Amino acid sequence: MTFELSLLVTPKSVPDLRGQLHEHGHDVRLCLSELLTNVIDHLGEGTPVTVRVTGTSYGRTRIEVTDPDPRVLPVLLPPTTTEESGRGLALLDVLAERWGVEQGADRKTVWCEVGGVSKG
Repeated sequence: MTFELSLLVTPKSVPDLRGQLHEHGHDVRLCLSELLTNVIDHLGEGTPVTVRVTGTSYGRTRIEVTDPDPRVLPVLLPPTTTEESGRGLALLDVLAERWGVEQGADRKTVWCEVGGVSKG
């Protein structure tokens, strides 16, 4: 099963998308939330994104978020006890089997893969 949606990302769209993916596991919904929140935090509310969730041939679920800025790349920082932000990618790094970034001339896709495919 493939889920794909293009939208202008807002804080409200994050829980809305989680609800649309109710047939997927908690890790899929949480990773998607973190990827969308990173877009809002680093590119701004209203950024156009394409979200894609697919099963892989090797039994994982792949989550992709594509945005129009190939220059702003995610950076995994060590979490601190005093900062209130900056833990999203650390969480993604723990939950995902693997993750990365694919850059194009006018876009980037941040993706991750978690164990287990959707139930749907």
